[in-house]
Amino acid sequence: MKNVPTNIPKKAQCVLQEASTGGNVRGTIMFERMDDADDSIMVTGTVSGLSAGKHGFHVHQVGSTADGCKAAKGHFNPFERDHGAPTAENRHVGDLGNIDADATLTANVNIKDSMIKFAGDANILGRAIVIHAGEDDLGLGGEADSKTTGHAGARLACCVIGALN
Repeated sequence: MKNVPTNIPKKAQCVLQEASTGGNVRGTIMFERMDDADDSIMVTGTVSGLSAGKHGFHVHQVGSTADGCKAAKGHFNPFERDHGAPTAENRHVGDLGNIDADATLTANVNIKDSMIKFAGDANILGRAIVIHAGEDDLGLGGEADSKTTGHAGARLACCVIGALN
């Protein structure tokens, strides 16, 4: 367990907003700093109204939901790396992989990540979470945008990550 300064929050959240009208995607994403050797962040929540299957799930650069989530800009990538899987060493800080919606069109989010943080260069507070229409190929798909976006498609919903304490 690390000694973490008391001014760094323990929890954060964001409440999803539709990228366009007429959709039905909603949910709340919670973030909790773990007291482990990696100072990991646990990302949890439930997202409903998705189509069945996998959907790219990323932290984006800017904390904005404007313009159909396009104002959130690209993936959060302060170390200027290629897009990759959440388990890859060479990846964007914001690369959290996919969430998987079941037959009820609901995805349960349960991701433990040691790269995202609540302070420093990898600080996600004030940035956006974006859920994409398609599956993230984790940088392995061979498409022109695989190494930048994971070829995950349009933006369905987004939210701004805010500290809770």
